[in-house]
Amino acid sequence: MTIEEKAETAAQFKLSGQCNCCQAVAKVFADTVNVSEENLHQLASGFAAGMGCMEATCGALVGANMILGLRTEGNGTVKQSRELLSKFRQKCGAVTCKDLKGASTGKVLCECDDCVRNAVRSLGEILGE
Repeated sequence: MTIEEKAETAAQFKLSGQCNCCQAVAKVFADTVNVSEENLHQLASGFAAGMGCMEATCGALVGANMILGLRTEGNGTVKQSRELLSKFRQKCGAVTCKDLKGASTGKVLCECDDCVRNAVRSLGEILGE
């Protein structure tokens, strides 16, 4: 599956209601890591509406970072995590769910399905996919 196909599949997981943003991103990379899809789904379950229920990091970005850690086996992950965050911010306009959804401004910067797509794309760029 290409990275664009993964991005669309992840967005559909989110839009269907079967996954939160974090789960949707993690799920499309399940075949590339040594963790079962079920375990990834469970691990990512606490990041619906972003970390801390919109107060902090977007769940889609958290999911991408989880996969990054697994794919790099923890080697150089911090540096690549910074790059992931930067790429995501460039695509979406912010990194916190609260800001992305315009909770305090009333201006939505990026809808959830697009955050999911952009997290997958950003991770794909870092992984060279």
